[in-house]
Amino acid sequence: MKGFKQFILRGNVVDLAVGVVIGAAFSAVISALVKDLVTPFIGAIAKVPDFSTLYFTVNSSKFMYGDFINALMSFLIVAIIIYFFVVLPINALVSLGRRQPPADPTTKKCPECLSEIPIDARRCAHCSSLIG
Repeated sequence: MKGFKQFILRGNVVDLAVGVVIGAAFSAVISALVKDLVTPFIGAIAKVPDFSTLYFTVNSSKFMYGDFINALMSFLIVAIIIYFFVVLPINALVSLGRRQPPADPTTKKCPECLSEIPIDARRCAHCSSLIG
């Protein structure tokens, strides 16, 4: 029982559980948005009063393609919101944390002719002046 308690109280499991609950609530909100606002708006443009009840029948079987389109729109809206408000900001934060410091220079400029020479050079290969 002690091992199970440690497993349940680990941060990853609790965070995942909170994420699932919030995701389910968010999905319900988006589904309501699509059902109550987006679908009637599309229905008004297409002159169909209830877009979600569109269907066709084949051998007495109903194919509710309007309901499927609602579910597809809900999924797309959730995916877009998650991408723009979760994935992109986290990727930006991760890339900020992974920036490499600039590499040490391997060359320097000759003070006489301003050509590039190796950093350890004591004489310029272009003008043969001594580098101090």
